[in-house]
Amino acid sequence: MLNSPKNFLENTMQLAITVLGSNQINFIAEILPVVHDCSCNILEIRSSHLGQSTAAYMLVQGNWNQIAKFENTLDNIQKRLDIKIHALRPDQKDKSKGKDCVPYSLETISLDKDSVVESITSFLFDRNISIEEISGSSYQAPYIQSSVFSTKFVILVPPQLPLLSLREEFLEFCDHLNIDAILEPIKR
Repeated sequence: MLNSPKNFLENTMQLAITVLGSNQINFIAEILPVVHDCSCNILEIRSSHLGQSTAAYMLVQGNWNQIAKFENTLDNIQKRLDIKIHALRPDQKDKSKGKDCVPYSLETISLDKDSVVESITSFLFDRNISIEEISGSSYQAPYIQSSVFSTKFVILVPPQLPLLSLREEFLEFCDHLNIDAILEPIKR
């Protein structure tokens, strides 16, 4: 059967795109109808302002023909709106990655130093901890004359890593760098 759900899932592909443009351009309103016109589906979409720019990324799904049709429209949209679009077909072979991992939320606040995010990500990657999401921002803290940097991570802790040891090691790491941190499991 060609139209069975199993065959549909086997024949679908995904396309991840990132878009960067001026805050003045409502490029999302231009891209979403094209996704629909190409008979693709949006699996995930995110957008945020970065200074005077807007950044967005989305994960689009369709069969190979629909994805190819959508890809062909991106260059035209990019030129017409004077935005930057990057597309990538993610490898869908290893869908079990992270299946046995424990999801954790990690939040930090510290004085705004150049190496805070780099230090935290290095700590995580050195322990084979996958970062699923990261966001961070700098802001002027009330009552003090310094900027503060806060981060939020969603991480996947591998099952072979002892959680109690990880928590102790991470909090000691943060104390050493004068970072206030919270590391807690995400409730499923």
